[in-house]
Amino acid sequence: MDPTKAMSILNRSCPYLARTGLAALQGMSGAGSAARGLATSAVEQARCSVCPGQTGQSALLAKASDCPVVGPSIRAKDAAEKVGQHQHQQYAVPASCPYVNCKTAPAKGAATTAGAAASNHAASSGISAANAPATHASREATFDYEGQYQAKLAKKHDDKSYRYFNNINRLAARYPQAHTANASNIVTVWCSNDYLGQSKNPVVTEAMKTALDAYGAGAGGTRNIAGNSALHLRLESELATLHRKEAALVFSSCFVANDATISTLCSALPNCVIFSDKMNHASMIQGIRHSGAKKHVFDHNDLDHLEKLLAQYPRSTPKMIAFESVYSMSGTVGRIPEICALAKKYGAITFLDEVHSVGMYGPRGAGVAEHYDYNDSLQTPAGQRIPGSVMDKVDIVTGTLGKAFGIVGGYIAASSSLVDMIRSYAPGFIFTTSLPPPINAGAVASIQYLANSQRERFLQQTHVRELKADLADAGIPVVPNPSHIVPVLVGDAESAKMASDMLLSQHNIYVQSINYPTVPVGEERLRITPGPGHDNFMRMRLLGALDSVWNRLGLKRTADWERMGGRCGVGESRENSEQHVGWKRGVENVWEDHQLKQAHDYELARKGGVPIVPAIPETVQQIISATML
Repeated sequence: MDPTKAMSILNRSCPYLARTGLAALQGMSGAGSAARGLATSAVEQARCSVCPGQTGQSALLAKASDCPVVGPSIRAKDAAEKVGQHQHQQYAVPASCPYVNCKTAPAKGAATTAGAAASNHAASSGISAANAPATHASREATFDYEGQYQAKLAKKHDDKSYRYFNNINRLAARYPQAHTANASNIVTVWCSNDYLGQSKNPVVTEAMKTALDAYGAGAGGTRNIAGNSALHLRLESELATLHRKEAALVFSSCFVANDATISTLCSALPNCVIFSDKMNHASMIQGIRHSGAKKHVFDHNDLDHLEKLLAQYPRSTPKMIAFESVYSMSGTVGRIPEICALAKKYGAITFLDEVHSVGMYGPRGAGVAEHYDYNDSLQTPAGQRIPGSVMDKVDIVTGTLGKAFGIVGGYIAASSSLVDMIRSYAPGFIFTTSLPPPINAGAVASIQYLANSQRERFLQQTHVRELKADLADAGIPVVPNPSHIVPVLVGDAESAKMASDMLLSQHNIYVQSINYPTVPVGEERLRITPGPGHDNFMRMRLLGALDSVWNRLGLKRTADWERMGGRCGVGESRENSEQHVGWKRGVENVWEDHQLKQAHDYELARKGGVPIVPAIPETVQQIISATML
């Protein structure tokens, strides 16, 4: 083949050589003599400035040698020819060349030529994509960072999973009411995780103000640098007492607590294997990834599946079972006693996330694990172990201060040696600025208050029951569960967003839509969380608004899901759904009727207790009466 023609093929295939036109290439090679263009002569000798050591080139070869990948191939060819080992008819072009293999398709025949030459070159020079020389030529295009960002966002918009954050400003004096960006536009919040309204409790806010005046706004750095404050130690003591554990450790959030504890602990246990519930929170999944430990994911609340996975390993292999008490998007409850029993049988430790249950369940607000032994927990002095209790069988408890306790922060509670090991090794604890004094003080006040008051838990659970019953009567599909979460199934991301927008813009009701990846595709929903401050009138307005939105958007009601065979418990038989909702078989709610009545009577009799029925609204009395009948 004419050498100039061969180079023109590469010229069309390679954007690096394309900067030099065919006429220029011909000029470099000599107008009438291709042989002369590719010959080496004393007159035409030149040195390639890009490729040191390359000599004896024509002007054409010098240009080709500018390519950071083709250049080494030319040198390898020349070396081979000098020793008489190879007789190449054309220059080897490595398959790793970023220019020949760019998105622009090469000319017909060029790919074959390049591929064959690449094989010859690999054998002769050993150059590969891994060790090909880099180029930083000023004319080389840089990566399109902004384009990549926009492409990722476009994907979110296309699949309707893009997250919109509304401007919602909760009003302490009027909570659960808030205003939007327009301060005069008042809305009712029905999806807050400030489950018990503790963020506005005067006991909590006054403690924070006092600490602010005494110690200032910030912590001054990490505890490693700024030291432990008395409030840090006091808070950790309160948390250890609450969960009847030897020690506790506070983090900046429970996401950090889960990530740091799981990753640090499981990377420290040799050949550790983690067993994770399929519906676990992202923070636990992140911790498992960071640990580098081997993992198995078991189907949600499926004890048979979990046991089959555990049985694959000797009891001597370190293992951890990670799961939750209340799953925040479905409201289902983890099978804590059964999982603890499997852990003991197969030599595993348990890691229980009580984020959505601390403050809410148990006679002192320690969570669902405490609620299993309600009477024993009520009668046993605070902080004292209850051997054989469900809470005592759990090895590691994690919780948050940012939901029912109304503040911010996360923590773990466990044995003193485990807590000290995490404190000593976890980067997520050591290198993070600690919680400020006002936050610590508010958290201590909130924990102590809820350990003694049953009023908020009683009202919240009562309102949940009423709302679930009303939604059932209206045919609005609620994912069945025994907890305080009220997930209303929509089943489509775009429709869920539209429903949320309509509730806010047309009814002044704020309920955020929940889409993938927080929930599986096809299980998109509205997540409603009634609190002690929601009154009968607010509930009636919510029911009317949901009914209107369902009609206008043509959303499926419970009967529709039932005809389709059901989805995530909606429209399924109780026996079917009960396999996944957790708690005790045949028991409708975690808070049973007799426990609610006990909480009601306790609050009325408590010295200095706040009346269980607030002055506004008086209609709550009707709810209490109906519940107690």
